[in-house]
Amino acid sequence: MKIATLDDDRVQLDLILDIIAEAGFEGSGFSRANALLSALRRETFDLLILDWQLPDKSGVEVVRWAQKNLTPPPPILLVTSRSDDADVVEGLGAGADDFLTKPVSKAVLQARIHALLRRAYGAPEAQAAEVHGHVALDPSTGTASANGQPVAMTAKEFAVALILLRNLNRALSRSYLLDSVWGSDPDLNSRTLDMHISRVRSKLNLRPDAGFRLAPVYSYGYRLERLETPTAGTADGET
Repeated sequence: MKIATLDDDRVQLDLILDIIAEAGFEGSGFSRANALLSALRRETFDLLILDWQLPDKSGVEVVRWAQKNLTPPPPILLVTSRSDDADVVEGLGAGADDFLTKPVSKAVLQARIHALLRRAYGAPEAQAAEVHGHVALDPSTGTASANGQPVAMTAKEFAVALILLRNLNRALSRSYLLDSVWGSDPDLNSRTLDMHISRVRSKLNLRPDAGFRLAPVYSYGYRLERLETPTAGTADGET
């Protein structure tokens, strides 16, 4: 899981990043709202932790931007020294999912992070098979099937399929997918992800006639959508 945190106080920012790391997540820190907004246009984050008062834009303005421009927006936690009821109402009304006042407690912040991620993405059991429409994936064995028939997949193809199906209807950036499946590999060919996406789509039949649409998101990454009604043919934009 990748978490972005925004705070113009360097000490506070480093503290939150340390807490995120101790909780077992990857944190990215920003000291200006515009820098975070720029990153959100090209990167995927699973959670946003925002200070309220910043030099360029307020945390609430960032919340409103995320609600308008990210589909769906990630869960958002406002961390601020403002604690009046009116402030809480404004922050939650803008679209924030939770509100935490400073000074930050490590235990409380980690608990809020886990709760928000669990609420947004669930907590699939590591050994339990996952069924998504006609596709079944078993993380404990790394095996897959489609329409009840075994499908031969490499470990990386399985990992790509798993992250896409666990994030249905959510746009995932190329860097998010690459980091999640391959980790930090500077020698990775830029077409590797595209080839794996194509193989996963073909092997698992993630196409409109089977109730799925797996398509690129221009200048960003990929989105796998679950269709309410299967449609004939291949949707525009699929590769």
